[in-house]
This record gives sequence, structure tokens and C-alpha cells, in this order.
Amino acid sequence: MPLHLRPLAALLLAVAITPAALSPSSALAGTEVRATVLSIGDGDTIRVQQGQQRITVRLACIDAPEMAQAPHGAQARSYLQSRLRLGSSVILRPQTVDRYGRTVAEVISGVNINLALVEYGMAFAYRKYLGQCDAKEYLDAEFRVSRSRYGVWQVPGGITRPWDFRRSRSAGRSASTTEPIPGGRKYRCKEIDSYQQAQELLRQGHTYLDSNGDGEACESLR
Repeated sequence: MPLHLRPLAALLLAVAITPAALSPSSALAGTEVRATVLSIGDGDTIRVQQGQQRITVRLACIDAPEMAQAPHGAQARSYLQSRLRLGSSVILRPQTVDRYGRTVAEVISGVNINLALVEYGMAFAYRKYLGQCDAKEYLDAEFRVSRSRYGVWQVPGGITRPWDFRRSRSAGRSASTTEPIPGGRKYRCKEIDSYQQAQELLRQGHTYLDSNGDGEACESLR
């Protein structure tokens, strides 16, 4: 290649590999961003303000009990609320965006909150998705707390894993699709006035409103 063309070729190569040209998950990996806590959804989901955007964050590499796994789901949520005060500043270490549009990230507030949830028996190390975290650190923390019989480990071997719980609920819904709908009417989330009303409809038997089997209806209304 002629010498006078080499700078141009180098410039074109640099543009071709900028983060904007990468997949969303690749562009996110390795970055750190600051955000403000807006609300706590459950034991592993929060809402934050990041710049001009409000986003839902799914805590990476862990799986907390579902709210329907009483009392452990509520305990995990309460613990997260105690560690992440509304309006407080956190650092996110994003990894990817999941199929529900949530940013999957480690959340740092003085300490790694994801890891702390495991250390205190409020969540399990999510073995299927440990690839972008320090897997040994999470698994060692889980082993230590399992021996102390604390939190989700109060019963021998630990409670039903959240991923198994969701799978069983999903199978149950599939088996009951022929059951009559309470009141004879199906609702769509956008027709419901509030998150609280959606939960009441779920308690009345409108299980189709819980699309991902986590024990909550119409999370988008929260």
C-alpha cells in the first residue's frame, strides 16, 4: 500500500471497531456508569436514573427468591432496600441487556451488592450466568453461608432455587390454560390503573398477568 494511504486505512479500521459497531452486550462489558436509585422491585431488580434515562437493572450473576416464595422473597427485597436507599448513588458494571429489556449489571454501593446478597443468604449464585462475574468469589460466598444455615439456607440444602420455582409455575400455568378466567374477562396490563390493582387481579386468579412466573403481575406498572 502506498505510504500516503496508510493513515487513511488506519482511520477506517479504527472506526470499524468502535463500540458503536459492536453488539449491545459487547459495548456494555467493562464499562462503569453512575446512577441514582429510584425504586427496589424485588430481591434482584431495581430501577435507576442513569443520565436522562430511567432503566430497570437486573442484578447480574445472582438469583434471589421470587416474591411468591414467602417469606424469602420479601426478605431479599427488604435486605436490598436496606443497602440501597432511594436517591442514593450507585455504580453499575453493565454486562448485557436481557430479553425483557433490563440492563444486567453488578451494582456497587460501597461494596458489591450482588455479592453481598449471596454472602448474607438472600440470593443464590446463578451458575448459568456467572461467566462475566468472578465465579469463584460468588461460589465461595455461597458455600460459606450455606454452612452457616442463614437466610435461604435455613432448610437443609437451601430452599427451592428461584429458577426451578419459575419453571414449575410456568408448567402449572400451561397445564391450566383451559380453566375458566375469573369473571369471564381477560385484562391487559395497559388497561389496569395501577401496580396494586394488578396484584389484586393476580390474587383473584388472573395468572396470565404474571407472564414470567415470578409471582408479580404487570411489573411494567411498578
